Amino acid sequence: MIVCITEKPSVARDIATILGATVRRDGYFENDTYRVTWTYGHLCTLKEPADYTPLWKRWSLSQLPMLPAKFSIKIIPQEHIEQQFKVIETLIKDADEVINCGDAGQEGELIQRWVMQKASIKCPVKRLWISSLTDESIREGFKNLRPQSDFDPLYHAGLSRAIGDWILGMNATRLYTLKYTSGNGNVLSIGRVQTPTLALIVQRHKEIEAFKSEDFWELKTVYRDATFNARTGRYKDEQSAKEALESVKAYPLTITDIEQKQGRESAPRLFDLTSLQVETNKKWGWTADETLSLIQSLYEKKVTTYPRVDTTYLSDDIYAKIPDILRQMTPYAPLTESILSAPITKSKKIFDNSKVTDHHAIIPTGQSPSALVGNERLLYHLVATRFIAAFYPDCRFDSTIVTAKAGDIEFRATGKVITDEGWRKVLTPTKEESDKNGEDTQVLPNFTTGESGPHTPQLQKKATQAPKAYTEGTLLRAMESAGKNVDDEELREAMKENGIGRPSTRSAIIETLFKRRYIYRQRKSILPTAAGIQLIETINQELLKSPKLTGIWENKLRKIERQQYSAPEFINELKQQISEIVVNVLNDNTSSRIEVVEEVTKKKSTTAKKTSTPRAPRITSFEQITCPYCHKGHIIKGRTAYGCSEYKTGCSLRLLFETYPDSLTPSKLKKMIDKLSK
Repeated sequence: MIVCITEKPSVARDIATILGATVRRDGYFENDTYRVTWTYGHLCTLKEPADYTPLWKRWSLSQLPMLPAKFSIKIIPQEHIEQQFKVIETLIKDADEVINCGDAGQEGELIQRWVMQKASIKCPVKRLWISSLTDESIREGFKNLRPQSDFDPLYHAGLSRAIGDWILGMNATRLYTLKYTSGNGNVLSIGRVQTPTLALIVQRHKEIEAFKSEDFWELKTVYRDATFNARTGRYKDEQSAKEALESVKAYPLTITDIEQKQGRESAPRLFDLTSLQVETNKKWGWTADETLSLIQSLYEKKVTTYPRVDTTYLSDDIYAKIPDILRQMTPYAPLTESILSAPITKSKKIFDNSKVTDHHAIIPTGQSPSALVGNERLLYHLVATRFIAAFYPDCRFDSTIVTAKAGDIEFRATGKVITDEGWRKVLTPTKEESDKNGEDTQVLPNFTTGESGPHTPQLQKKATQAPKAYTEGTLLRAMESAGKNVDDEELREAMKENGIGRPSTRSAIIETLFKRRYIYRQRKSILPTAAGIQLIETINQELLKSPKLTGIWENKLRKIERQQYSAPEFINELKQQISEIVVNVLNDNTSSRIEVVEEVTKKKSTTAKKTSTPRAPRITSFEQITCPYCHKGHIIKGRTAYGCSEYKTGCSLRLLFETYPDSLTPSKLKKMIDKLSK
C-alpha cells in the first residue's frame, strides 16, 4: 500500500482523482494501491520552553538564555489536528511506501517531514515535486517521483529557520519584556524578521519627521514650443536664480548640438511573489496578505503555477511548453495570435536555469479561468497579460537630445517618440512608471544646429520633498533588498540573496506587526505606533534590528539549501549570539520602561518620551577574583548577578544574587567561587 500525504484536503482530492482512489474514508481516499491523506498546513510545531523543563515555564531573567540541548516537536493541541494526525499515523504504519505530496517549497517540506517524524515512519519515502496542480502536471510528477533524500538540504534550511526563529524570538522577547517593562502584562514581541522590518518603518518615520524642506529654483526656457532645462542644476537661493535669469534674457537661444538615437525597451519581467504583491498594492491598494491568498487560490484552482517563488525567470525545460500554454489561453487569442505566428524567441531575459532553484516565475497554466470572479479574475488578468507581453518584441523609440546656449548658460531639451509599441500593445505603463523611466512626452520640432532665436526664460520655484512613508508595496521591496532602495531590476535580483525573510513569509510578518500594534495604516502609508518606536529605541543590540545583519542570516539559510553552509553551524552561531545579547542587555544601565500597550491608530504617532532617573553605576569590579569559567577575566558585580569581565567575548558566567548575595565581601565571595571551582 502506498500512502500519499498532501498539505490540504483539496489537493488530496485532486491527486486521489488522478490515481483513481475514489473511495472516501474518514480522513483519506483510497483504492487497492493508494491511500491519499492530508495535513491542514502545520500539524506539528517546535515545543514550547515549558515542554523542555518546568524551570522555563515562569518568565525569569535568571533562566536566560533558554537553549535546549536538542530541539523537539509536538502535535499542535487542537482536536481536529490531533484527530487527523492519528489518521496519518495509522496509515503510515501499514504503508509499504510513502509519497510526500506537500507543497513544493521549504515550508511545505518542513510541514511534511515533521509529521512523518512524529509518526515514526519506517518505510521508504519518495517526493512529488510539481509547479502546478493541473492534471497533466500531477501525472507527469508521479511518473518522475524523486527520492526524498534529494530534498534534505531544503528540509535542513527550513528546520534551521524554525529553530533560529525560536532561539531569537523566545529569548529576546522574554529578555526585553522582563528588562524593560513594568510587569503589567505588556509583552515586547521581538522576532528575527519582524524586528528589523519594524526598524525600517521606524527609521523612515524619523527621517520624515526630521526632514526640513528647502526651497530651490530651476531655470527653464521655451523656444519654438519646446521646453529647455538649464544644465546649471538647482539654485538654492532666489537671488542667484534671478541673476541667472537676467543673464540669459539679453541673448538669443542658439542650438549647439542635436543627438538622435534609436532605443529599445524590454517587457517587464515575469512575476515573482514579491513583484506581484508590489504591483497589486500599487494598482489597487491590496495588502500583501490579500494578494498571497488570492494567488494561492488561483494555484489551487489550477490556473496559475506555484506562487511562493522568488525568481522572475523560467527554466529552459518550460520553453517547449510555452506555445501550448499560449494557445490554450483562448480568451486572450487577439493578443497571442501574432506571437504564435512565428517561432518564439528563447531569450535569456526569460529563460535562465541559473536563476531558477525550486520553482520558476508565476505564469498561467493554460487552464480556463472562466470560473474566476471578482479580484481573482482581476489578478489572473494581471498575470496573464504580463506573461503574454514577455514574448512580444521590444518597444522601440527614437530619442532626441537637443543642446542649446543663451549667454554663458547651457540648456537641454529631450524628446522621445515611440516608433514600434511592441509589448506596450499588451501592457500600457502608468504615468508614474513612465516618469520613473525618465520618459518625456514632449515631441520636439525639427531643429538644426546653429539656428537661434528669441526664447522665453522663466524660473520655477520648487521645494525639496521628504522621503515618502512606506506603503505595503515599497516595504516589501525594502525587505527584499535589506532596506536599500534599488530600482534596477538586475541589481535587485542579485540582492535577493540578502533580503529579509522569504517571499512566502513577508506578508505574514507585516500582518504580525499590525496585530501587535507596532504599526498602523494611514490610507496607503504604513506608520509606526508610539509602542513600535519605543521598542526599536529600546533595543540596543544592533544584531536584533539591523536589516543588513538579518539579510546575512537569510543568505546563510539559502546557502544551507544549496549545501554550501552547515545547518548546525548556523544554529550554533545563533546560540552564541543570543548568549552575548543576554549578557549585554542584563548589564545595560538604562532605567527606562516601556509603558505603551496600544496606540490610537487614527492619530499620527509620536515618539514617546523616555524618562530616566539618575542612579549609581551598577557594575562593581572585583579584579582580585579570577573567573572560574574562562580563567581570563575577573569578577564584576551587576544589578542582578555577578559575572565575568570577559562577557563580551563569550564568557557565560552568571552567579545570581539568590545564591551569591550582593552583600558579600570580596573575601567571602572568593571563598564561595573557589568552592565552585572545585
